[in-house]
Amino acid sequence: MMHLPQRFEILAETEVLGAGQFLRRRGEPLESVLYLESGRVLLGVSEDAHSKKMRHQLFLSEGPIWLDAAFALAARPCCLDILADTRVRVRRVALQMFLDSLAALPATVQTLLHDMAVGYCAQTETAVSRLAQAAEARFAQWLLRHAQHADNGTLRVTLNQRKRSIAAQLGITPETFSRVLRQLREHGLVAGSGNVLNLTQPDALQSMAGI
Repeated sequence: MMHLPQRFEILAETEVLGAGQFLRRRGEPLESVLYLESGRVLLGVSEDAHSKKMRHQLFLSEGPIWLDAAFALAARPCCLDILADTRVRVRRVALQMFLDSLAALPATVQTLLHDMAVGYCAQTETAVSRLAQAAEARFAQWLLRHAQHADNGTLRVTLNQRKRSIAAQLGITPETFSRVLRQLREHGLVAGSGNVLNLTQPDALQSMAGI
């Protein structure tokens, strides 16, 4: 566990946040590095940029601990949302200050830290990607399972249940249901309005579903 150097304690910006507040949104440029002094946070994937809830939780971390230092070392945007699970006290260390503090380390140590950071980021990004794919795959499987042949030979699905009920069957939230459906429309895999969905590319849906 890395503790906060004394110079950071003097220069770093301090924040106290209540439970349910986001410390970091995934994908945003890193201009600072987060050091959790006290409290507990959830790291994972939220519903969307405006959501106050975590859709998938990957990690649970308690202070004191660095939260996104690996992404700073690897020069990558953080692929995780970070949500306060309790009241937390956080230090925001300017990115360049953080990187400069490591410059005095031996070159071999810097290389080791960088390689470990890159490996951690790659594994985390893969985990996040699989979470998103899992929701899409379950949705595609459900569509194919409920598809019926129309008079013109195409496949269509009639949504006889409320979206909330379908989402519950799929093990996803209504917000995720709407997001995945929107993505399928944008990619031309489904079409139609109202409660009737035309499956315009069933082969692509089968591939997404892993069938």
